[in-house]
Amino acid sequence: MADIEALLSLEQIDRDIFRGIHAPSILVRTFGGQVAGQALRSAIETVPDEMQVHSLHGYFLRPGNPDADTVFLVDRIRDGRSFCTRRVNGVQNGEAIFSMSASFQLPGQDGIEHADEMPPTRDPESVLSPREDPNATRESLGLFAEWSDWDIRIVPQEETTPYTGRAVHQQVWFRHIKRLPDDQNVHTSALAYMSDMTLLGSARVAHPGVDTQVASLDHAMWFLRPFRADEWLLYDQTSPSAGGGRALTAGRIFAQDGALVAVVIQEGLHRFRQ
Repeated sequence: MADIEALLSLEQIDRDIFRGIHAPSILVRTFGGQVAGQALRSAIETVPDEMQVHSLHGYFLRPGNPDADTVFLVDRIRDGRSFCTRRVNGVQNGEAIFSMSASFQLPGQDGIEHADEMPPTRDPESVLSPREDPNATRESLGLFAEWSDWDIRIVPQEETTPYTGRAVHQQVWFRHIKRLPDDQNVHTSALAYMSDMTLLGSARVAHPGVDTQVASLDHAMWFLRPFRADEWLLYDQTSPSAGGGRALTAGRIFAQDGALVAVVIQEGLHRFRQ
């Protein structure tokens, strides 16, 4: 894949129209995280500099062509004193492949505060990366090959403490290997990019050995606290339900110091292959 900074450096075609580049890929369709990250970045370009995104909701409408750029059309839905809203459509060959709404807030507002504690887990440096693990699965090796600028480490399932009454629990450490700029918008867009990684696959934990056709259907994300995507982040994942050819997955993202920085909910296709 192209460097994340290159992927997020959009070309401005008109006031609210942007083009995101494509990257060399072994995937048969455009990586959903790439479209989501570029869509968010295009929305960021249309809001005041002091505004920070706090949530996004997106739908994957069609499989994108990984060998084509994507054009993003931004609608300025609302500009308020504390919040503003944008709607973005990602288009290839005249058809929408992704639609997203994003909400931005002026930082520094006071209110109640609380957060979940980070669950028990292995230290990221003690988990072997796919390049180091002689028993790495084909899926893990694929993660490393396609996203070589990211260090992605899946905690072995036997070392993950299950949640009582929950069908699935998976933990993934990840970080961008290279230092990224200090701009929080870069880290936010990079996290939107990576949030699509491994989450849908967590549904398979309850069904080892079962091969399914997988594709993202929708994606929602809430950004809670500042963070850096080039420092270790824990993706604590569950799948509350699967049925009807779909699986619902959820993830909490923690900084290594225990701060809860984001929450992700995603539903995806999980049909048996014909």
